[in-house]
Amino acid sequence: MIVIDGQQSDVALNDFENLEQILENLLENDALQDRVVTDVFLNGQPFSEIYPHQAEDIESQEIEKVEIRSVPVTEMAVDITQELHKVVALMGKGGREVAELFRQADDAEALETYQDLLDVVRSFLAMIGTLREEFALSNQPDFIAASKQLSVLFTEMMEVLANEDWVLLADLLEYEFLPAVAKWESVIVTIRGQIEAGAEA
Repeated sequence: MIVIDGQQSDVALNDFENLEQILENLLENDALQDRVVTDVFLNGQPFSEIYPHQAEDIESQEIEKVEIRSVPVTEMAVDITQELHKVVALMGKGGREVAELFRQADDAEALETYQDLLDVVRSFLAMIGTLREEFALSNQPDFIAASKQLSVLFTEMMEVLANEDWVLLADLLEYEFLPAVAKWESVIVTIRGQIEAGAEA
C-alpha cells in the first residue's frame, strides 16, 4: 500500500522492483506537485538513506507500506524564513564574540569560533540562494544589495584571514559584518511577505 499525505494512492507496490523506483515514481506524482517531501515511512518506520541508493537495495516484495508526508513549498519557505531570523541572530552574536576575542589577543579561541561563524554564514547564503531560485526574489533591490554586501564581505574576510591580520579582521567584523547582518532582519520580513502573498495569489 502507498499513502501520500493520508490518502491511499492507486499506484501498486508490485509494479516496481525496489523502493527507489517507487519513490522516483511518487515524486513525479501530481499529488506532490508544488510540495516538499518531509518524511518517508517504510513499513511504519521512518526511512532515510544511510548510504546513496540504499532504496535500490530494498526489493518491493519486502515492502508492505510506503507512506509519504509533505508540505506545500510555500509553507516550507515561510518556515525557512523563520529559521533565517535565528541564523541572523547567531551570525550577529558570533561576529561580536570573534571580534572581541581577537581584540583580547585570544587568537586560538577566536579562530575556532570564527570557523563556526563561517559555517553559519555559508549555510545562510545557501538557504538564501534556495529561496531566491524557488521564489524569483532576484527582482527585489534590498535582497540583491544585502546578498551582494554579505558575499563581498565574506570574500574580503577570507583574504584577511589568509594574511593573518587579526586586528583588521576584528574591525571588519565589528564595523562592516555586524551592520551587514543587521540589514537582513528587514529583508527577511519582506521576503516572507512576498512568499505569503504569492501563496495567496
